[in-house]
This record gives sequence, C-alpha cells and structure tokens, in this order.
Amino acid sequence: MHRLFVALRPPAPIRAQLLALMGGVAGARWQDDDQLHLTLRFLGEVDGNIAEDVALALSKIHHPAIEITLNGLGTFDRKALVDTVWAGVSPLDTLRALHRKIDHLLVKYGLAADTRAYLPHITLARLNRSSGPVEPFLAAHGGLSSDVFRMDWFALYESSIGHGGARYDLIARYPLSA
Repeated sequence: MHRLFVALRPPAPIRAQLLALMGGVAGARWQDDDQLHLTLRFLGEVDGNIAEDVALALSKIHHPAIEITLNGLGTFDRKALVDTVWAGVSPLDTLRALHRKIDHLLVKYGLAADTRAYLPHITLARLNRSSGPVEPFLAAHGGLSSDVFRMDWFALYESSIGHGGARYDLIARYPLSA
C-alpha cells in the first residue's frame, strides 16, 4: 500500500522564510524543509496498481501556473485543542480550482471524492496536549506575508511515517502551463 497526496512545493526562498519563523512553541513538532508543501488532494492508502494509475492520470491535468502569496497564520483544532499551526496563502480561488480538477479526475479513477472543505495552507507545526500555548507565536507572526511567488508544477508524493515523523518522497512532477 502507498500513502499518497498531491501537493505544490513552495520555492526555496518561501520555504526559508517559513523556516525562519518556526520556534517558540514548547513541544511543537516543526516541519523541516523537506516537509513544507501545500496539499492539493490527500489520497490516503492505495494499492500499487491504483498508485500507478493515479501517477499517469495526473499528467492529464491542464491548469495555468499559479501565483500566490503567504497570507497570515492559522490553526486547526481537534476536540477544542489546537493540533496544527499553518501559514495561509492567497488567492484561494485558483488553488481551489486546481483542487477540484484533481479531485474530479481521481474520482474517475475510482477514488472517493474529497468531501471536506478545502482550505489551502502550508502546515508549519503539529502539536499535542503537552505543547505550549500558540497564542504568542500567532501574535508575533500573524501578519505573515510574502512577495508573489509562482508555482509552475505540482507533484504526487508518497508519505511514510516513522520514528522521526513523516517523510515525503516525490513520485512524479507535473507542469502547470505558462
């Protein structure tokens, strides 16, 4: 079985900007450079044949290159406890359009449709019950912004969970048209 997701990989200067602000929350598991991405569609566990079909099918996606900026910070919570800190991006419409294209294509290949609301973001940290408060971090960095950056490709990744956290291996890259 392969645990797959489709994502955009921010350019090195944007990743460096994100890495520079990480810290200051006790017990947070901050993402490293190799983990920074913007998920377009999480596929989950699929068998080898489906993985090959998906890798081929994604080459059929035609979408213009995307220009976005970093835009603020946010959190996700589970059972009223913050478990994720993320960087926002904008504009959302172009990312949502690409997400929909990918989702519709994958449904044609037998995967279930993504029924969750899609909120484009870049995960910065994972937290647990013992993690320190995030409010000071959010207050200090909540005005996060960047210059416009261009995303010329998206990719299929495989995720492996190990003792050191998640490792993401690039399976295939797909161009976004100019």
